[in-house]
Amino acid sequence: MSQDVDSTSTPVPTDEGTPELEPFNAVRPREMDTTAEAVTARARHVFGNPDAEICIVEFGDYECPYCAGAAPALHELVESSDGRIRLVFQNFPLFETHPFALTAALAAESAEVTGGSEVFWKMHHKLFKNQTRLTDGDLRLYAEFVGADPDRAAGEKAQEFAPLVQADYAAGIASGVVGTPTLFIDGAPYQGVVDVPSLRRAALGNSAPARRRRFGRG
Repeated sequence: MSQDVDSTSTPVPTDEGTPELEPFNAVRPREMDTTAEAVTARARHVFGNPDAEICIVEFGDYECPYCAGAAPALHELVESSDGRIRLVFQNFPLFETHPFALTAALAAESAEVTGGSEVFWKMHHKLFKNQTRLTDGDLRLYAEFVGADPDRAAGEKAQEFAPLVQADYAAGIASGVVGTPTLFIDGAPYQGVVDVPSLRRAALGNSAPARRRRFGRG
């Protein structure tokens, strides 16, 4: 396990690291309702070149071990794409199964609002690396560590970000999402293995510009 806090920082639990999982298939969505307005929910969290020709959308849950396992592969894919692929993350907390998933999503949204995109992605990875420590106290510590406002990361003040999470969740339901991680490449459901080679083959062999509008930045 690695320690990513220096001696002058507020103590933060040692990162557990992302789980070592065998390659797994992305969750198969239900039949998609392409008429639903929620599908066009604004994509707030974009990793990579925002003008990349290929867009991968992930509906994820911060307490899902498979989402934590997918995160390094998705980020490596984007970083090695020479600006051709971007990743959009949308919240889909499985709150009936994962008791801390919703509050973790609120904390991540607070990091975006109070610290900006770079801070959001730092919080994103911090949450995935510490999936068994997502209490309100933990979330405040993580927010302080990554440069977000700890007072707005948990508790009553974090509830102001609930509509953002709800919009993502509604977009997922409208898109047929039933579990996490669910991936779409240019709007088409991805049902293959979630590893870099498989994702790269699917993404670079996919050209559906009309679909991208549904998961665009605006």
